[in-house]
Amino acid sequence: MLKNWVVVPICLPLVRRRCHACGSERFRPSGKFRVNANHKLIDAWLLVLCTACGETAKLTVLERMNVRSVPPDLLDRLHHNDPGLTAQLLQDPVVQRRNRIALDWDNAWRLDTGGSDHLDREMIDVSVRFAARIPVRPVRLIAEGCGLSRAEVERLITEGKLVSAVRLSGKLSGDFTFTLKR
Repeated sequence: MLKNWVVVPICLPLVRRRCHACGSERFRPSGKFRVNANHKLIDAWLLVLCTACGETAKLTVLERMNVRSVPPDLLDRLHHNDPGLTAQLLQDPVVQRRNRIALDWDNAWRLDTGGSDHLDREMIDVSVRFAARIPVRPVRLIAEGCGLSRAEVERLITEGKLVSAVRLSGKLSGDFTFTLKR
């Protein structure tokens, strides 16, 4: 029987970047944007707050773009501080690279397994789907979803009782499936 698990974000992740005021390395998104127009050019930033000192930093979203080249719905979302846009832009690889940031997903996601009726079965097939690009170790997901320790999951992998088409070591942020035989 195929079980479906979903990794779901429960809040916005923290932004990993060094604070110029206190040296802390974590910022939390404020959910607010700053938009500045100079004649026909527009700049837009996502504002983030240092978790230690509260200092504000700006993450560049748009830089010196012609106003006519920006989609009107994007401008509306920027002006109205759309929380969905905040989440979307934080996960955008272009925004991450431009601002030299990484995301800290600790305590910002949960695993929905659809109940615990699969725990007593001899063999289960599980499809894991990610609602957002959240880098998580598959061993951690399997341990949490099956009620096992991580060491037990590692042992099952080495014994060949836990198999998958993807490599289960390291981190994944894309959908995968696995089969567990007890």
